[in-house]
This record gives sequence, structure tokens and C-alpha cells, in this order.
Amino acid sequence: MAILEDLKVDLTVVLGRSHMPLHMLLRMGRGAVIALESTETDMVEILANDHPIARGQIVVTGNRISVEVTELIRKAEVLRTPGVTIGEGAVPVLEPMGLE
Repeated sequence: MAILEDLKVDLTVVLGRSHMPLHMLLRMGRGAVIALESTETDMVEILANDHPIARGQIVVTGNRISVEVTELIRKAEVLRTPGVTIGEGAVPVLEPMGLE
């Protein structure tokens, strides 16, 4: 466990997303408000080093905002099985392909 004490992980909570032209983004100044394509009741995505690890809900208590983790995201089984590639009709990596 001592090794994990020095492990650095960047956590990001994605509240929502928005699409806008670059020129509009460049014109925004301090205090600008960007409308998100989500509501206050939507689930948020929690990322660790830019990889999705969980989903949660925003909790507001007084003047404090926090995130309650409600669901962990697990890697797909095919990604954890050694020697298997991803995709429909995938060929196992360790099995030689025949040349015809």
C-alpha cells in the first residue's frame, strides 16, 4: 500500500458538454456562461487520467458541491482477456492467420 501513496491520478467530473464555433469561444471573456446540453438531474461522468471510471450525481449541501458515485464503469471483458482483439469477427492475437 505504500506504493499507492505516491500515485498521482487526475480526476475530472464532466458536468455536461456543449458545441460552439471556435470564434465564439475566443470572444468569451471572464465570467462568460456556457450553456450545457444537460440538466441538473443528469448523471455526471467521472474520469481518472481521461478514462471513464464511474458515473455519479451532483449533491449540493449549503454552499458545498460534491459528487456522489452511483455506478462504477468496468472494462469490457474482451479487453481483459489476453490474446483477444476487439470487434465483431475478431481473430485472437496469438492465433496465426493463414495466408492463401
